[in-house]
Amino acid sequence: MIVFCNTTPIIALASIDQLDLLPRLFGKIHVADAVINECTAGGLIRVPNLVDLDWVIPIDSAAWAMPHVLLELDHGEKVTLALASQMKADRVIIDEKLGRSLAEYLGLAVTGTLGVLLKARQQALVPSFRKAAQAMRRQGIYYSPALIERLARTVGE
Repeated sequence: MIVFCNTTPIIALASIDQLDLLPRLFGKIHVADAVINECTAGGLIRVPNLVDLDWVIPIDSAAWAMPHVLLELDHGEKVTLALASQMKADRVIIDEKLGRSLAEYLGLAVTGTLGVLLKARQQALVPSFRKAAQAMRRQGIYYSPALIERLARTVGE
């Protein structure tokens, strides 16, 4: 299975010490070098060095062509979607609305960080979807409270 992940889900999961959900749910994760660089640049939330994680497959984006529909995205999103499309990825983990829409336009299956948490809750890898999502919000990662509540109900919370 080929799964690509963009920057925001990595940062969001790292913010609540749940980055390990990615390999537990999806196995190896392909990460574009631009995303690795964005995570390495640092910020308020500490993200481990992705190249040191045995479940991360770094992908060099230098030789990949960018579809013209991706021009409105930031660099990490562009590269992630271009690589995922060209490598015929089974899934892309991305949160940004425009990026998700363009991924679907390119024929890619999409999930976001909240989808990862839902799947983790369904597999009993996290005790509470709602608490995990609210913890990310407290770290400054924005998700609609109404969306969190609606999704929490789907897993009986």
